[in-house]
Amino acid sequence: MAKYRKLSRTSSQRKALLRNQVTALLNHGKIVTTEAKAKEVRKIAEGLIALAVKEKDNYDTVTVTAKVPRKDKDGKRVKEVVDGKKVTVFDEVEKTIKKDQASRLHARRQMLKVLYPVKDVPEKAAGRKRNTKDVDMVAKLFDEIAPKYVNRNGGYTRIVKIGQRKGDAAMEVLLELV
Repeated sequence: MAKYRKLSRTSSQRKALLRNQVTALLNHGKIVTTEAKAKEVRKIAEGLIALAVKEKDNYDTVTVTAKVPRKDKDGKRVKEVVDGKKVTVFDEVEKTIKKDQASRLHARRQMLKVLYPVKDVPEKAAGRKRNTKDVDMVAKLFDEIAPKYVNRNGGYTRIVKIGQRKGDAAMEVLLELV
């Protein structure tokens, strides 16, 4: 008995396909795909969510002081003349940051091996580079998805059969987060 489905692809193509679909599932919450692909994607996605749930609160909050350039009302850096040179003026600001513990850092790196980087493009300016934003999928897993499933022991996804595809009669399904 095989451990996984080969999906009629080479290993590199299969890995890319599954990474792409897992990223899309976690980003959008649901995807439409074939039944065989959905069952493979489900294995990977549930593993990532379980990892995120386990390591959700495994961090320390640390207060650090950072130098931040002072800005004027237009948002430009304030400069003053020192020894005949223009120098930017800096203020010291206290910031609280999350510092991952070792196991959460390892979990973050494991997730990054699977997830692709995602860019969020607003619908109003579709196709424009200016308004795109990078989505941190690992942070989304830890901060948005994992808290929903804290009291749940597995079964984070649901497969709903839609019907056969018109072109090749492959069984299509909706794979969604519960």
